[in-house]
Amino acid sequence: MTAILKKELWSYFGNWSAWIIIAAFSLIGTLFIFFFDNDSNIFDIGIASLQSYFALCPWLLMFIIPALSMRSFAEEQQTGTLHWLFSQPLKISEIVAGKFLSVCIVGIFCIIPSLVYIYTIYVLGVPAGNLDMGATLGSYFGVVLLIAAFAAIGIMASALSQNQIMAYLLGVFMCFILYFGVEQLASYKLLGGADFWLSNLGFYQHFIGFSRGLIDTKDVFYFALVIFICLCLATYFVKKKK
Repeated sequence: MTAILKKELWSYFGNWSAWIIIAAFSLIGTLFIFFFDNDSNIFDIGIASLQSYFALCPWLLMFIIPALSMRSFAEEQQTGTLHWLFSQPLKISEIVAGKFLSVCIVGIFCIIPSLVYIYTIYVLGVPAGNLDMGATLGSYFGVVLLIAAFAAIGIMASALSQNQIMAYLLGVFMCFILYFGVEQLASYKLLGGADFWLSNLGFYQHFIGFSRGLIDTKDVFYFALVIFICLCLATYFVKKKK
């Protein structure tokens, strides 16, 4: 697994693709938080808080993480190197885990530059230092879990697809449905009491708690379960290609 992880990280950071994605993620976040006129601009809302940034993060990650994961198995199959991987003394689960961890690491690197925002808002607050660090740290923890969940979905989509375009579109679609689609369906109140259970099937209700600084073991277990199921399915789909 370590060998696969190193190989994947080199493929991301060795050809500038990871650096471009990290820079693009940071630039878009900065523009929305400090410059563009929108509901996320801290100067417009007048609150010394990063919550608008954490509300924006899932939407950016929803498109960026599948872009990172789409090549994991779809590209290997297109180029014919997937069979070479099968011939190595590696378990399929180790290959999947190595690729999954590499996507997670690049995703975490995307949010590291945002630590500068904490200092900026800390200084700009009235009085200086008027920043809820509990909610901020809880939100970062929630974003890391969301990155891992999106990465697991993207890996599964890549294992299921025949080419990278299909893997990307499938990954974005599944991330969108699980984060936003399920929550919107539940908001229509079509199922009566079952709407509560439907809402809890999606990511949003479990992610929003972290933004309040609440790290609930139920939410952590939910994301861990989603990640485990997606990686198990990815392993199954890759085995079918063997």
